[in-house]
Amino acid sequence: MASKRIKGITIQLGLDATDLNKKLKDIDSSLKDTQTQLKDVNKLLKLDPSNTELLRQKQELLGKAVNDSKTRLDELKKALQQLENAPNSQETIDQQNAQNDQTACQTIAEKLVNDGNDLILAIATPAAQAVAGVTSDIPVVGTAITDFAASGLVNSNDAPGGNVTGSSDLTPVEAQISLLKKVCPDAKTIGILFCSAESNSDIQVSMAKEACNAAGLAYEEFAVASSNEIQSVVESAVGKVDALYCPTDNTIAAGMATVAMVANDNMLPVVAGEEGMVTAGGLCTYSIDYYELGYLAGQMAVRILTEGADPAEMPIEYYPEEKCTFIGNEDTAATLGIDISGLE
Repeated sequence: MASKRIKGITIQLGLDATDLNKKLKDIDSSLKDTQTQLKDVNKLLKLDPSNTELLRQKQELLGKAVNDSKTRLDELKKALQQLENAPNSQETIDQQNAQNDQTACQTIAEKLVNDGNDLILAIATPAAQAVAGVTSDIPVVGTAITDFAASGLVNSNDAPGGNVTGSSDLTPVEAQISLLKKVCPDAKTIGILFCSAESNSDIQVSMAKEACNAAGLAYEEFAVASSNEIQSVVESAVGKVDALYCPTDNTIAAGMATVAMVANDNMLPVVAGEEGMVTAGGLCTYSIDYYELGYLAGQMAVRILTEGADPAEMPIEYYPEEKCTFIGNEDTAATLGIDISGLE
C-alpha cells in the first residue's frame, strides 16, 4: 500500500476536528435538555407514581438519553468518514455499525474478515473481541477499550504477542478519586458503581479501591448485571454512601441518565469516568478526549500499513493523563449545591 495514500489518511484524519467538536456540543446539548426533562418528569411521578402518560414520557426520555450517549462514541467513525471524501485518498473504508447488538457484531466481524481487508479497526471491547475471534492473521487495531489484556485480546498490554493492538481509554482513576474528595470534602464512604459482566471494569474498580484506601475513604461496591438493574442498584446506594464513582463502564455509561436521575434527586454526587457521563447528569470528571484517542489508534494503523509495524510488538498506547481535562456539569452542581467553578 503506497505511503502517499496513507499520508493522505494521516492528514485527513485531523482536518475537520472543529466540525466534529461542534457536532459533539450539539449532542451534549441534547443530552442536557433530556436530563432536564427527565428531572421534571421524575418530580411529577413522585406526586403521581401511577400516571401512565408520565411513565411513557420517562421511558422515551431514557431511550433518547441512551441513544445520545452512544452517539458520543462515534468520533473515530466520523473521522474515518472524512477519508471517503478525501480527493487524494485511494483507500477503501468499509464502515459497519453493530448498533450494540452482539449478534450483528459477530456477523460484521466475519464479513470484514471474509472480505480480506488489510486492517480492521474495532471500536470498543465487544467489537474487538468479535473480530479477534475470527482472525489471527489480519491486523486489528482497537480503541475505546480499557484493558486489552483483561479482555483477552492480547497476551499483555506491553507485549500483545498476536495480531491485535490499539489505544486504551483507561482513565486517570486516582486523579478522579482525588477530584471526588475536592468536591465532596466531607465524604467518608464512596460507592463504586459498575457492571459485573464487563471485564473492562475490573481494573478500574481495583484502581478505584486502591485510590480510596490511599485517600482514607471507605468504599462499597454496587454491581449491576445488566442495564435493567441500574435504577434499583443506585437507589440501594442512597443513604449508604456519600458519593458515587462510576468508571468508564459501557453499561453504566449508556444508562448514565438513569444513574443521574436517581442520584441527583437524592443529593448524591456522582464523579464519572468520562465527559459523556457528566453531560448525561454526572457532577464532574477528569476526562480523556475520545477523538484524540481515535486519532492515536489511526496513527498506529498507519504504522502497520505503511511501515510494516507488527501488532504483536506494538504495546497498547494510552491517552496521556496530563492531557485529561476537567469537565463539570453546572446544572448538576447547582442541583447539589456544590461549587465547581474554581476547579480545573
